[in-house]
Amino acid sequence: MKKIIYSGIAIVALIILLLYMLGMIGHTKTTPGETALQPAPVNSLEKVEVVSKVVDDVLSWPGTVKSRTEAKIAPRVTARIMEITVNAGDKVNKGDVIARLDQKALHAQKQAAAADLAAARADWQRARADERRIRSLFAKQAATKQTSDRVVAQARAAKARVDAAGSALQEIAINLAETTLKAPFDGVIVQRLKEPGDMGLAGVPIVVIHNSAALRLETAVPTQCALHLQLGARVSVRIETMPEKLTAEIDEITPEVDPETRTILIKSTLPLLKGLQPGLFGWLDQACSQHTALLIPARAVRKIGQLEIVTILVDDRTLTRHVRTGKRHGDLVEIQSGLRAGETVIIQ
Repeated sequence: MKKIIYSGIAIVALIILLLYMLGMIGHTKTTPGETALQPAPVNSLEKVEVVSKVVDDVLSWPGTVKSRTEAKIAPRVTARIMEITVNAGDKVNKGDVIARLDQKALHAQKQAAAADLAAARADWQRARADERRIRSLFAKQAATKQTSDRVVAQARAAKARVDAAGSALQEIAINLAETTLKAPFDGVIVQRLKEPGDMGLAGVPIVVIHNSAALRLETAVPTQCALHLQLGARVSVRIETMPEKLTAEIDEITPEVDPETRTILIKSTLPLLKGLQPGLFGWLDQACSQHTALLIPARAVRKIGQLEIVTILVDDRTLTRHVRTGKRHGDLVEIQSGLRAGETVIIQ
């Protein structure tokens, strides 16, 4: 009998202990809502009023960093590539040799053109001598007008052949100079498309070079937002490798709307910074509309786990209130619920 009584007492004690641990007995529950805090000297607290203000709806549009100046270095003549002096990633200065082509065929053409020019000049000198002689005879009425005209025409034709031969020789000299490809500006080699021994074709690029000192963020912006942008406007951009926002200047707006995406291409000049290079991903931050928001200093909001709370002042008493925050605007944060305009927030 005693064992049954002791067992019952133990069970009742265990139940009471469990109820106490669960907070069902021995505790006073706090009802939801505002909770009064211990009185504090109100005059010593930093107080801020909840303000209602029209703010911009800032959206972010993705883009790519590209070089303002990019050149595909290609020969003007067809010849075998003898040497390529650069690789992808190499920095080059204006005038640096990039590649050399075989000059043997052009040297042979130059010799033949020089011989043609010498023969043309000899014919022209003989024709000029004939012209002077016939003019003299014609003045003495010892030669007919027909003979004089024929000799003058032959001299002019000989002079034309000299000019043509000289132009051909000059063109070959230009082509010889073009067999040495040089960098047109200071930049970085992006791609190497050929190798020594390949045939260099006229107009087909051997390397691609860009100017790393002139970079832009190219962004496709929807038309309804692009209409708010103007040439020369300063905009805020973010680059994936940069910890802080950058300020860029719009220097080109494509007048044509992309019929598939309904966007306009916006090109913004970026500042010259270390680590900034073509191909990086970025965002253009642009305000497309506005809305009215309740704003308080972000430091007035405290987090407890997943909850966001603020301390407010009501009738010289400090109370806590749960809030829900939205976007940040510098040092201020939007309050989506929990506060009303004109209320006083305590910053602790």
